[in-house]
Amino acid sequence: MSNIASESSSAIPEPSPAIKGKGVFSWMLFDWAAQPFFTVIITFIFGPYFVSRLAENPVAGQAAWGYTVTVSGVVIALLSPLLGSIADASGARKPWIAGFAIIKILSLAALWWAAPGSSLLLPALCIVLATVAAEFSIVFNDSLLPGLAPASRTGRISNLAWGLGYAGGLVVLFSVLLLLAADPATGKTLLGIAPLWGLDPAAGEDARITGPYAALWYLIFILPMFLFTPDHAAGLPLRRAISAGFNELLGTFRAMRERAIIFRFLIARMIYQDGVNGLLALGGTFAAGMFGWQTLEMGLYGIMLLIVAIGGCYMASRLAVKTGSERVIVLGLVCLTLACIGIISTGPGYTLFGWWQFAEVNGEGLFSTGAEKAYVIFGMLIGLAFGPVQASSRSWLADRVSADEAGRYFGLYALSGRVTSFLAPLSVATITWYTQSARLGMCALIVFLLVGLALLLWANEKTPAHEARS
Repeated sequence: MSNIASESSSAIPEPSPAIKGKGVFSWMLFDWAAQPFFTVIITFIFGPYFVSRLAENPVAGQAAWGYTVTVSGVVIALLSPLLGSIADASGARKPWIAGFAIIKILSLAALWWAAPGSSLLLPALCIVLATVAAEFSIVFNDSLLPGLAPASRTGRISNLAWGLGYAGGLVVLFSVLLLLAADPATGKTLLGIAPLWGLDPAAGEDARITGPYAALWYLIFILPMFLFTPDHAAGLPLRRAISAGFNELLGTFRAMRERAIIFRFLIARMIYQDGVNGLLALGGTFAAGMFGWQTLEMGLYGIMLLIVAIGGCYMASRLAVKTGSERVIVLGLVCLTLACIGIISTGPGYTLFGWWQFAEVNGEGLFSTGAEKAYVIFGMLIGLAFGPVQASSRSWLADRVSADEAGRYFGLYALSGRVTSFLAPLSVATITWYTQSARLGMCALIVFLLVGLALLLWANEKTPAHEARS
């Protein structure tokens, strides 16, 4: 183990003051480039289109989408931890990022051919390939950060990049609504013009175009990272890097025996993060199937969610200073659980499981019914909490590990967020298929959130004082 470490250490550069702001900002632009895929394709535009307009019915659509997300999660869970360790041993990251970028860009471009009435196989395969490529690219891009700045600055850089990613997703989503997606009733976009290039919403072209659009956006904005961000020096050859990465991964697992409290936290995060991811991936498709929301409604819903999310992260950053990261996570999980119960309890003409009934309204505007307005309100609660839960989870771990061990423990942190990432969508898809009820399928997410919350509280009750850094 020590020989392997000494052979590969030269591939990991020490932070250097010679790395100027251009290199750091170019690295941050990776998040700006990558986030629109998750925002526009997975959550708010193409995913709901897949469920509500490509599939025969919303139940079949949600099941198919859930299984698609599941396949992606299984591949990511099996390979991404090992790839992260291989990244340390192999040195150069950019060739890996470039290879996965090609897969992602081609897969997204192919979504243009996912027309209504066509087979679900092609778009499902493209989503799997694009998702896996996107997540693997993130593994290698994240591993560039330690070489860009001293430890005292990496937290700030990472959080700014995260916020920049949200902003990139917001820009792309907003531009789709202003220029590409038309209201079927009026044929006009949110800007009051006909869609660019004569896109026909009846043929799903307003949703299908988001695939090539996200691909082009990604291609353009990852270029500065390739041009200006310094890469690590070449390390071990590929075959030896794979062996070294595997041994390093095993060594990190063995070290967890001495850090039981961190192990318990990572188990808790593994469970509640599944619920968070499932809620983000499936909440929009659930609304599309229930209310028949088209691209315009889904896009506006997404914009509101992202704006609230940015504000939620800002408020959480201040709250964490006063109360600590754990309480922010707990509060966020409670909000997400209540929001999930709220959206499941809402249907055409009612919310809160029928306790609150709405008069029948045949409005022509966006979100014209009372039930849709209620769903949006619950959605804003999701937007308020999902960013702080994820950001504060990262800072919880940062508070409990030293700088010289942060790399390997954050490798396990990444593993905990991916290793069971398929369980929530698999549970939702399976329950939906078995019961033929999308509403009952979504109930699985509540279980993940509550179990994760309970494990988090148990973990922190057991925390010895010497395991938490002052």
